Amino acid sequence: MPTPRPLLPVLLAWALALSSPAAAAAADDTGIETARTARQIAPGVRLESYDRLESDRWLRIDELVVDTAGGTGGVRVEYLGGDGPETVAEAAARHRAGPGRRVLGAVNGDFFDVRGSGAPLGPGLRDGRLLHSPAPGTASAPAVGFGPDGRGRILRLGLAGSVTLPGGRVRPLAGFNAARPPAEGFAAYTADWPGAALPDPGGPAVELRGGRVAAPPVREPARRARPAPGTTLLLSRGATATAELAALRPGDAVAVAARPVTGAGPVPWAAVGGREALVVAGVPQDHDGEPNDTAAPRTAVGFSRDGRQVRLVAVDGRQRDSGGLTLTGLGRMMHRLGAYEALNLDGGGSTTLLAGAAGATAPTLENTPSDGTPRPVPNGLVLTAPAGSGRLAGYRVEPLGGAGPDFGRVLRGLTRTLTATGHDAALGPAPGAPSWSAAGGGSVDPAGVFHALRPGSATAYARRAGVEGAFPLDVLGPPVRLRPTRDRIGLAERGESAGFGLVGYDAQGAAAAVEPRDVTLRFDRSRWNVTGDGRGGFTVSARTARATGMLRATVNATGASAELALGVGLEALPVAALEDAERWTGPGAAAAEGRSGRGLALSVPAPAPAPLPGSAASAAPPRPVPLPELARSVSLWVAGDGSGARPDVRLADAGGAALTLRGPAADWTGWRRITLPLPPLPERPLTLTGLSASGARGRLVLDAVAAETPPTGPAPAYRTRPDPVVAGAAGVRARPWRFAVGPAVPASARNPDADFVLTGAMERPAFTHRGVRFLPLDTGRATLDGGGLGRMRSLRAALAAAAREPGTGALAVVRQYAPRAVDRKEAALLTRYLGEFRRTTGKRAAVITVGAPRFTAGRSEGVLEVSARRGVRTLFGADAFAAGDWLSVRPG
Repeated sequence: MPTPRPLLPVLLAWALALSSPAAAAAADDTGIETARTARQIAPGVRLESYDRLESDRWLRIDELVVDTAGGTGGVRVEYLGGDGPETVAEAAARHRAGPGRRVLGAVNGDFFDVRGSGAPLGPGLRDGRLLHSPAPGTASAPAVGFGPDGRGRILRLGLAGSVTLPGGRVRPLAGFNAARPPAEGFAAYTADWPGAALPDPGGPAVELRGGRVAAPPVREPARRARPAPGTTLLLSRGATATAELAALRPGDAVAVAARPVTGAGPVPWAAVGGREALVVAGVPQDHDGEPNDTAAPRTAVGFSRDGRQVRLVAVDGRQRDSGGLTLTGLGRMMHRLGAYEALNLDGGGSTTLLAGAAGATAPTLENTPSDGTPRPVPNGLVLTAPAGSGRLAGYRVEPLGGAGPDFGRVLRGLTRTLTATGHDAALGPAPGAPSWSAAGGGSVDPAGVFHALRPGSATAYARRAGVEGAFPLDVLGPPVRLRPTRDRIGLAERGESAGFGLVGYDAQGAAAAVEPRDVTLRFDRSRWNVTGDGRGGFTVSARTARATGMLRATVNATGASAELALGVGLEALPVAALEDAERWTGPGAAAAEGRSGRGLALSVPAPAPAPLPGSAASAAPPRPVPLPELARSVSLWVAGDGSGARPDVRLADAGGAALTLRGPAADWTGWRRITLPLPPLPERPLTLTGLSASGARGRLVLDAVAAETPPTGPAPAYRTRPDPVVAGAAGVRARPWRFAVGPAVPASARNPDADFVLTGAMERPAFTHRGVRFLPLDTGRATLDGGGLGRMRSLRAALAAAAREPGTGALAVVRQYAPRAVDRKEAALLTRYLGEFRRTTGKRAAVITVGAPRFTAGRSEGVLEVSARRGVRTLFGADAFAAGDWLSVRPG
C-alpha cells in the first residue's frame, strides 16, 4: 500500500533547508513537494507518486524506479505493442513476458502518425530484431535502448537495408515498416507493421513470399491492413525504383534485408524511439523557444550513469490539478531525479503509466490521461520480472475503496471493508484466504469488515499459517455531518450511470468515507437505480428518459443525513442569444442578421503569407458568460458560405485555464445547428470567453449559443449548527487574554480588552504572543501566480518553528478574504498541513479570515476556521494551552 511521508520531519528539514541561501534559491526554482506515496511492486521496482506546487502550476508525477542489476534473470524493460494502436493496458494484457515471468508496469512510447497510419515515427526493436525503422529521410533517430543484461542508454538508431533484384542488382532499402513511405526508393512492410492501416503507397507494390515475387506488381494498391506472416510488401517511389519494380514477374527472386545500426555501441535488445534529449551527460538541456517546449503532459525515460537504474516518468498535464511541463522543465526535473541521460517520449493525450501492486495479477492505470480516458498508441515500454514461487509470504491489506485518506479512516459506529491480497516473496500473486483480527479501536468480522468501536488508532490483521499483513486505521468520532462527493448528478439518457460517494464528518471536522452498508437511501425507485459500486461508493442509473428527483442518504448509527439532486434528459439552456452582437468585440467581428433576430458575423480574411500565422476572426463578449455547471455540450447555429471556415467556441475553466471547442469546416451554405461535446476533465463551472472562426477565407454568421444540460435543479442547501467556539462576551472574557479582528481604530479608541487588533492588511510579519504564533498570509496574489508557493513556504516554515518551540502551543494563520486568489487545492493543502501539525505535535491550529462577507465558524481536521465579517470587529479570547478548545469567539 502507499506509504505517506511523515509531516513533522519534512517540516523540520524544510526549515533547516531555508537556513541556507543556496538551498533557498534552489527551492525557489523547483517549487515544493506537497504529497508523496510509494509502494514496492517487485524486488528492484517501486512506484513513486507525488504532487508538487510550482509558482505557476500544480503537478502530479508518477514514476517507476527500476533497478536492472539482476541482469537477464531480473527486471527487464521490453518493447510493448506492435500490433496496431491500442491502449497501454490492452497491450500490456497481451504482452508475452515469457516462461516464468510476469508484467509489472508499462508506459506509452514513441510519437506516431496520429492522423494517418497510426504507426510510430521512430525505430523499434524487440529481442534484438528490427520491427520498424525511423521515418525515411532520417539517417538515424533518437531512442531508448536496453541490452540483454537490462542496462539502458540513449542512442541513435538507423536502418541498414537492401533490396536484391533479379540479376544480383542491389538497391538500398529506404524504409522498413516505416510510418511513411520514402519520397524515392524502396520500402518494405511485413507482419511486424505496427500501425493500423498501411500508409498510402503512392506508387506500385509487389508481394514477396519465400524470397520470390508472388504476383504481378499492382500499380496503385489500396491501403490495407498489415501483410500476413511470411509475406513482404515491397513498395517503390520515384522513376528508377518504380521502373525496376514494374519489371518484376511472378517467381523472380527478390531478397529484402533490414537490420538496425547504431551511431556507437552495440545494438540493443529492445528499443523504442523518442524525440528530444532532456539530459545529456548529466546536463539538462535548454529547449526554450522550440515548438514543442510548451506545458503539456509528458512521458520520459531517464538513466543513471551506469545505465542500471531506469526511471519511467509520467507527468499529468492540461488539467487544473496538474498543468504539465515544458521540455526544459522536464529536463530539469529528470536531472533532479538523478538522470545522467534522459529522453522525451510521446506526451499529450498519449501519456500513460501503469503499475502493479503486491499480489496483483495485472498492472493498473496510475496517472490521469488528459483526454479523460487512455489513448490508443502504437507502442510503449513494459517491465517484466520473474514470476516468483506462488507460495504465500504476506498479504497486502487495504480498504476496498482504495488507499486514499478518506478510506484509511472510519467514523465510530461505522464500518470499513478491507481486502487481503496474498503475495509471495517476490510480491507476485499467491493464493490463500486469511483469518481476520484487530487491535485498538475496533474489531474485524470473518468477511474482513472492520467495525469502529472507539476513537483512536487501530490495526487490522490478515493472517494465515504464520503469514500476515496489516493495515492501520484511524477511528474518528461519530458522524455528525454527511456530504455527498457530488451535489448533483445529471444523466443524458436512460440507462446512463454515474457514481458518487458519501463523506462523513465528526465533531472536529475530520472526514472519512461512508460505505453503503452504513446508510439508508431514499429515492424514487420507479425512476432511478442506486446500488453500491463495489468500491465503497454508489452508482446511479436512470430508468426513464426524463426526470428530476432527490436522493436522501441517512447514516444508520446517528441519523446524520444529506441530499443529492438527480436529473436525466438533456435540455438546451440558452447561453448567449447574441442579440447584443454589436457589443462583442474583436478582429473581423460585426453584428449581422441572425437566424431569428440579431447574430454575430465573423469574416475570416485571406491567409497571411508564411511564416506568419494563419487568418482568424474572433469576438469576445462584454463580460464572460457562465455555462451551466452540468453542461454536456455547447450548440450554436452557424450560417455557412461553403468556404470551409471553422467556427470555434472559446471557454475558460474555474481556474481560468483556456479551452477551445473546435467546430467542423463549414462546407455548407445556409443555417445549420452544430453541437460540440465538452471534455470531462476541465474544472467546472466553465465560462464562455469568445467565439472565433479560422482556416479558409469566408464569412460565418453565428446565433443562439446554448448548452445541453440535464435538468437536475439546484443543489441542496446545507445547514450546520453553530460551532462551540462561538461564545458571548462572558465566554471571551473568561480566557486569559484577547485579541480582535477587524478594521483599524485610533489608539485612543482601542478596546482595553484586546491585546492587539489584526486588520488583515499584513502590516506586520509573523510574531508570537503568549503561546500563539501568528502567521499573516498575503492573499494579494493568486495561487498560480506565485502566491500559493509563497504562502505555502511561509506556512511550512512557521509550522516547523512552532513545532520546535516549547513555549508555543498554537499556530494561528491570518489571511484577507480573497476567494478568487486561493484555489481549492491550496485551501485543501493549508487545511491538511495544519491538521497534520495538530496530530503530530499535539499543538493547536486555527485559520482566521479577515473581511469576509459574513461571519462563520467551524472546523476541519480539528483546525478551527473562523471568518470575521468585514467592517466590524470580532473579539477572540485565547488560551494556547487549554485542555479543550483554545479559542472563544464573539462575532461583531
